Formats: sequence, C-alpha cells, structure tokens
Amino acid sequence: MSERPVSRYPVPDLANLPEDIREKILAVQEKAGFVPNVFLTLAHRPAEFRAFFAYHDALMEKDEGLTKAEREMIVVATSGANSCLYCVVAHGAILRIRAKNPRVADQIATNYRKAEITPRQKAMLDFAMKVALRSAEVGDADIAEIKAHGFDDEAVWDIGAIAAFFALSNRLANLASMRPNDEFFLMGRLPKS
Repeated sequence: MSERPVSRYPVPDLANLPEDIREKILAVQEKAGFVPNVFLTLAHRPAEFRAFFAYHDALMEKDEGLTKAEREMIVVATSGANSCLYCVVAHGAILRIRAKNPRVADQIATNYRKAEITPRQKAMLDFAMKVALRSAEVGDADIAEIKAHGFDDEAVWDIGAIAAFFALSNRLANLASMRPNDEFFLMGRLPKS
C-alpha cells in the first residue's frame, strides 16, 4: 500500500462524519471492498460532499440513453485530457469492468481515436472532448453531428453534463492531489477466477 497521503487536505475520521455521509461511505466500502479516496477527500466538507455525489449519481447511475460503460468512457477520455490521475485510474477501473474489456480504459485515456470502440462511441467522445476543452466553441453543427450518430437530445445533454461535471471533479482531484487507491490499478485487468 502507498505511504503517500490520500489528499493534501485533511481526511476526517469516519466516526466523526455526519451519519448520512458515514452510511454512504460504508455502503461503498461494502460493495467495493475498500473506500475510494474521493469519498474520504470530499468528506471534510459535508455539504459539498452531498451535492457532489447527488449530481454524480444522477449522471452516472441511470440506464437510459448511454450505457454505463459509455458514461465511464466519457469520464476516462476527458479526465485524461485534463491530466487527472485519480479519475483516469479510478474510472478506468470501472470502465474495464463495465465494458468487460481490460484494454479499453488505457486506450481511451491516451488516444480514444485508436481505441477498440465503435464509430458512434468515437463521435460521442469527440463531442465530450469539445465540451471538456473548448465548450465556448460548441454550436448547432456539433449538436447536429452528434445526433447524426443516433444520440437524442437527452443523451447529448448527458454527454455534455458528464464532461462538464468531471471537469469540476478533475480540478478538485488535482487541487487536493488526490491519490488513487492501489486497488484501482488492477481492477478489471484479469478475468475473475
């Protein structure tokens, strides 16, 4: 295990957190087998923790429009472009599991244009990257182009909202110097035995 701190900001003791936050963290720990460092890092500001995870869950946990793997593709591609180590590593692990492909996260994090994904998914990531890196340039032609690949208005909103939300997340993770959990590095790389 790494000796580096979880964050450059204080990480509160689980026992001292508000009950709703403690319960959320324990539920994640039960499901994952560990507590992702983002939960510990953001827990020192309870109101922001609640708002962050409410919006995260609203964007990432629904099943309509985009698959959960496609949602993670957006996170990994835009986080790579934003040089966010925590989000590339953590969401790369989730992507490998959701896509059932041990190679795809590394490909998308470094160059999604050469990744083992569909042309539709490449168009999705082209649009997400424009939102993440040059949102002021997004225009009607971009919306028409993404819709030509079969995305409806709600899916287009989701693509843009995920890119925008994770731009925030990337910047917070970089500000806090958030360390990826060691567990994330191996997740989804080898089939379960």
